[in-house]
Amino acid sequence: MPKMKTHSGAKKRFRITGSGKVMHRQAGKMHLNEHKSSKRTRRLTGDAVLPKGDAQKAKKLLGK
Repeated sequence: MPKMKTHSGAKKRFRITGSGKVMHRQAGKMHLNEHKSSKRTRRLTGDAVLPKGDAQKAKKLLGK
């Protein structure tokens, strides 16, 4: 069997913590920020834990 390749898109979007949780960037902060309130952009700062069902899919794409 050949080696399993990591999904290129997934490795740019997700990371796995030491305890096995899958983290992702919060959506909605990449562009068109001028009209968004400071409160909203601050809330979207930082990473969030991916829900369980999505995490299983992401882990599979990452080859974990």
